[in-house]
Amino acid sequence: MFDLVWPQQSNHHGTLFGGAALAMLDRLAFIMGSRALRGTVVTAAVSRLDFRAPIPTGQLIECRARVGRRGGRSALIHTRLVTEDALSGERNVCIVGDFTMVRRADSEGAAADAALATGSGVADVAEADGDGAPAAVRVAEIVFPGHANHRGILHGGAAMEWIAKAGFIAASRHLRRSVVLASSERLCFVAPAHVGDVVEVDARVCGVGRRSVRVRARMWAEHPATGQRRFCTSANLVYVATDD
Repeated sequence: MFDLVWPQQSNHHGTLFGGAALAMLDRLAFIMGSRALRGTVVTAAVSRLDFRAPIPTGQLIECRARVGRRGGRSALIHTRLVTEDALSGERNVCIVGDFTMVRRADSEGAAADAALATGSGVADVAEADGDGAPAAVRVAEIVFPGHANHRGILHGGAAMEWIAKAGFIAASRHLRRSVVLASSERLCFVAPAHVGDVVEVDARVCGVGRRSVRVRARMWAEHPATGQRRFCTSANLVYVATDD
């Protein structure tokens, strides 16, 4: 899961707040715990959280997670936060930590078990390129009430913000230059995302010019308890390099 460090997330030293970093890792732990346990999960404990290096404003962030021990209602999620300089590509491991996620004993547990029994679920995250870098940038968000309208459906503006962020990261990593969004050629809303859904945006460079790149972005929504997944939105974006 990729993200960016914005100024409003940083302190007066120009580095990411520890609480903001913890929130990024907790969000990914929730997604991984939901996929591993297939139910409504909550964070039960955070252990072995090590802050190894500061994270400057403007850095790209890659959050990684894997499932460690897993029981009937709980799972240990190992996480790490890696920073990447958008221009040089230099990477540093800044935070590592373990999250214990617990599935609540509610009615959604039965639905989740039924979904697993029928084989429904989520496709694995995309493969890697030959050099080990991700083939596509993935940005994952959780739809909260503040992102939605009065019907509990994700606002188009929030969806476009997440799509543009994923596209920016994909373009920056490909060109290793400062880029800005120049145009959105086509944006299609196919299905809604609802409050409580996990939204995942996949952004991939599909064309390269002398100073610009074209990025194809696609957005899915996933119900965390059942794993039911639906395609929501697609967009074609053009980013232009602005440096000399």
